[in-house]
Amino acid sequence: MDQYQIKTDKKSGITDNPNDFSNDPKYIFNLLLRIINVSVQTVDLVNSLPKLEVIE
Repeated sequence: MDQYQIKTDKKSGITDNPNDFSNDPKYIFNLLLRIINVSVQTVDLVNSLPKLEVIE
C-alpha cells in the first residue's frame, strides 16, 4: 500500500495513477480485502500442516 500513489516521471512527464486501472471506486479496497483473505487462509493452511520431523 505504501507504493500506491500517483507518481509523475520527471524525465518523461508521464503520470502513473493507480486509480485509472478500474472504474470501480472501491477497487483498491476490495483488492486489499482479497489480499487479507489470502493471508488468513495461508496462515490457516500452514498451521494445519503436520510438524516437520527431521531425521538425522
